[in-house]
Amino acid sequence: MGVYRRGGVWWIDYYDQNRERVQESSQSSNKRDAEALFALRKSEIVRGVFRRAVKITFNEFGKRYMEHAKANKRSWLRDEQMYRNLKEFFGSERQLTDFNPADIEGYKLHRRKEVSGSTVNRELALLKRMFNLAIDWELFRDLNPVRKVKFFRELNTGTRVLSPQEEESLLRNAAPYIQDLIRFALNTGLRTGEIFILRWSNVDFEKNILNVFAPKTQKTRAVPINSDARKVLEFWALGRKNEFVFYNFETGKPFVDLKSGFGLACRKAGIDGVTWHTLRHTFASRLVSRGVDIVTVQQLLGHSAVTVTMRYTHTNLDSKHAAVAKLEAFGDTSVTVCTKMQQSKEGLSPNAVLSYNVART
Repeated sequence: MGVYRRGGVWWIDYYDQNRERVQESSQSSNKRDAEALFALRKSEIVRGVFRRAVKITFNEFGKRYMEHAKANKRSWLRDEQMYRNLKEFFGSERQLTDFNPADIEGYKLHRRKEVSGSTVNRELALLKRMFNLAIDWELFRDLNPVRKVKFFRELNTGTRVLSPQEEESLLRNAAPYIQDLIRFALNTGLRTGEIFILRWSNVDFEKNILNVFAPKTQKTRAVPINSDARKVLEFWALGRKNEFVFYNFETGKPFVDLKSGFGLACRKAGIDGVTWHTLRHTFASRLVSRGVDIVTVQQLLGHSAVTVTMRYTHTNLDSKHAAVAKLEAFGDTSVTVCTKMQQSKEGLSPNAVLSYNVART
């Protein structure tokens, strides 16, 4: 009985209250973590609260998680896609008890070669959520192994928008269905996840309103439909196959990810630094530049606080310059004209006194 090292990870070896031998990974390369876990297990056995770890594979638990996600999340399709990436790397038959921070760090670095840091963070967040549920459901007894993995830093500038020329070039080089989704996003400001799960039951043609459910905030908001967005909806209504507004023509199922098609259109158009979310930035920035008040923009975007929406005012420099310029003429009429003899050194501020003395020399 005690602690021992296997590879780069420390394990503990002990007998439970039924005198059955247990070998358990501490999921740590630090011996002290293993010693602390060993002491905890001995205490649990003495107090009669020890329970052996449940043997369950990542694939088995993944099926349980997806059933939970489908019943509780509108964005479960995105979870399903991310889970497939996780399962491909870790394997279906891997036991939950075999996960450790070092392996998860390896996944993080492996995926970063293929996708952006923010995408990796979303997948790590899903894995962390899965382990938290496994702990809640008493299918995993240890601490969450994702807790020791540092996520990539995400820099959120929020300033990249499409110019009219870039928009025209992007549409010209995109596939027809991508063109429709680009136009729809630019005229509604919806997140891609909101577009992918949009159902015909959410579309009110009579009132020209979209009742949009946001998985991110778990709230529903009303978004008006302008003429350009309505044209897109009316076209897709002609080929309606299911409850979803937008769907893959080949499978008939809702879209999950269109990064490849969008990226190809950007490369053909010679546009850099643009993602699907740039269309949402562009929608907001164009509203602000046309004088729409920031609270209305906040409500259209579905932001929880107006401070989040304020970043879109940073791109509106031309209108700000024009606003400040309007004060120039106002200042000319408010200056009191006096002669040189009426000016006194004593009545000036300290900075003005310095200028006064320099002017006299």
